[in-house]
Amino acid sequence: MNAPIRSSEGAVAAARTQGRFSRYVHGAHADGRLVVQPRMGFADLATMREGLLGVRGADATATGTITLDSYTRVNDHDSARQALRTGAELNGFPLVAHGPDATRQLLDSVSGPVSASGGRDFPVQVRHGSALPYPLFEAMVAAGVDATEGGPVSYCLPYSRAPISAAVKAWAQCCELIAAQPDPMHLESFGGCMLGQLCPPSLLVALSVLEGLFFREHGLSDISLSYAQQTHPGQDLEAIAALRRLAGERLAEADWHVVLYTFMGVFPRTPVGSFRILEESVRLAVRSGSERLIVKTPAEAHRIPTIAENVDALEFAASIARDEAGRGAEVAPTESGVYEEARLLVDSTLELAPTVGEALIRAFERGHLDVPYCLHQDNANKSRAYVDPAGMLQWAEAGRMPLRVERGASRRPVSAKGLLTMLGFNEQRFDREQLTNGHLRGLQYPGRTARRGLS
Repeated sequence: MNAPIRSSEGAVAAARTQGRFSRYVHGAHADGRLVVQPRMGFADLATMREGLLGVRGADATATGTITLDSYTRVNDHDSARQALRTGAELNGFPLVAHGPDATRQLLDSVSGPVSASGGRDFPVQVRHGSALPYPLFEAMVAAGVDATEGGPVSYCLPYSRAPISAAVKAWAQCCELIAAQPDPMHLESFGGCMLGQLCPPSLLVALSVLEGLFFREHGLSDISLSYAQQTHPGQDLEAIAALRRLAGERLAEADWHVVLYTFMGVFPRTPVGSFRILEESVRLAVRSGSERLIVKTPAEAHRIPTIAENVDALEFAASIARDEAGRGAEVAPTESGVYEEARLLVDSTLELAPTVGEALIRAFERGHLDVPYCLHQDNANKSRAYVDPAGMLQWAEAGRMPLRVERGASRRPVSAKGLLTMLGFNEQRFDREQLTNGHLRGLQYPGRTARRGLS
């Protein structure tokens, strides 16, 4: 049965509204354009501004990204300030250390101030990875940030040792803080990207929807739901269709869209392989009706990409999206029961408690939700997954989750060697194309680094 959306005591009532980030994304989608977005973060204001302006100037329908540093992620803002004073290297933008005023000036300099109609020509999302992010949310609200992302499960289990109960409490406070603003920032669930790979699609879909329901429970209506490209294009198509169907059923009162991530696991190391996996993710985004795509660059298998490499990847993605829009359907979705499994996980989790937040806590306590290979202390880590001979992600063991697993699969041992082979499945699959003179379906894409003069 369809479980109702429930509101916790004290939550801010949410009407179906569309924020400035969503207006940009939905407007592009209505015009048949895929929104592409990099992962990019630099410590100093000048370089961060240069990066955002590079993205804004790309031949693509793009939104900007400010990725934060590791100190800010764990609320060690004193160390971030010390790094800024001494010139020590940071792996992202220390938003709290820079302060709301400097961040607002940065955003206004690349996006323009928010217009009378409430929009921006170039909205920017802050990406952070924090399980306990309330100080960061206070700074983002003060700075007028357009959008951010995360969630009580998706930013706790992979990145933190904090108890999931503490993350649920912190994220409830964060949601209610931004819901109370006259123009709330957009919030994206990272639930469809757990650990980057080797998590079967039904659990990714369920976690994304459950976090969306959690956001709604705490007053938010301007949200997006994520899914990360996995190992089989047809299965990914099925999964995104399941995500859209479940969201339509459970989040009808919210304004939502789907964001797809180019594969987040072990990335191909050859130029052809890395562009091919990016190409496949773009075609998946267009075929599935996803409104937004988080792009990876070929450099990311080796090092942090430059601004120019980020821009090149965005323009490549935009060119593939235009090409795909003119093609007929070439990949059929599989029919492996992703929707049915995801719906079962969502409904049975919501039955565990009167609120979504408490239900999530109890579900992980009982192993009712269990992310394969996740070592967080609140995750049972009894479930296992494998890549079958057709390249599809399947359950080998469901642990205590209410899922049916084929007996033959459940007896399949996952050895250390087998795990490494599965982790490298996409790397090997796409790098093999370079060895066999594979190419990007005849599309030629010249590098633009020298001409742009970006670094």
